Amino acid sequence: MLSADSSTVSAKMRSGDRHLTGDSEKNVRTQLSIIVPVFNEAPLIRPFLQHLRDRTPEAEIIVADGGSSDGTVDLATGFCDRLVKSDRSRATQMNTGASAARGDILWFVHVDAEVPLGSLDEIAGIMNDSKVVGGYFRIRLPRGFVYRLTDTFAHYAGILLRMRCGDHGLFCRRTAFLDIGGFPEVPLMEDVQFFRELCRSGRVTYSDKRILVNPRRYESVGRISLTLAYGFIATLYNFGVPLSMLASIYKRMCCDRCCRHR
Repeated sequence: MLSADSSTVSAKMRSGDRHLTGDSEKNVRTQLSIIVPVFNEAPLIRPFLQHLRDRTPEAEIIVADGGSSDGTVDLATGFCDRLVKSDRSRATQMNTGASAARGDILWFVHVDAEVPLGSLDEIAGIMNDSKVVGGYFRIRLPRGFVYRLTDTFAHYAGILLRMRCGDHGLFCRRTAFLDIGGFPEVPLMEDVQFFRELCRSGRVTYSDKRILVNPRRYESVGRISLTLAYGFIATLYNFGVPLSMLASIYKRMCCDRCCRHR
């Protein structure tokens, strides 16, 4: 078990930095690390890690815990290759996991996701283009009109605004991650800011394969309510509203309502 400070991300990663040694897809697959940030995910962690192992047998799986108190760490032990601990912060956890990673390709996946079959081959095919620095998957929500509408709107609005979040399973070259400086330590939208920096650093593309997203937050807050909240916050973000204010709005519109529904 490891513990790390996100401020040492670049130094620690550079000390173990390696480069791809060939162009075959197998070579890329065997040098891919999956980072999974978690906090109090006891009901999901073990089934998810087994699912991830079944679909990505050649990848290194790293669980980055943010101080869970519900047994998540014990349940993850033995079902991942490495377990790291850090302060509770999505950015800090992902940076800490990246610091511990041995792979040349880093893939950030949420614990409530279902990754598609052939994920590693898909990433391998994308990353074998030396001009590509990273990519992401399209997302898929369960069947239902509101979910289909949300999925379609999010995809095309995201392309227009260059906004992709962690649900999309962002992946990138280790070298690009280092050049960007990892995920920014901000109260909200760390994944969006990281994605935009990644786009500035080189070519970013996407896979048509879909990551199935668990609708638990939509079901807790309300499908339409959460869709509108996400759209509202994204609009404010693009108009330059401070992240601290956005975090407060997000808490009121999403987190507080989610807790009331539990």
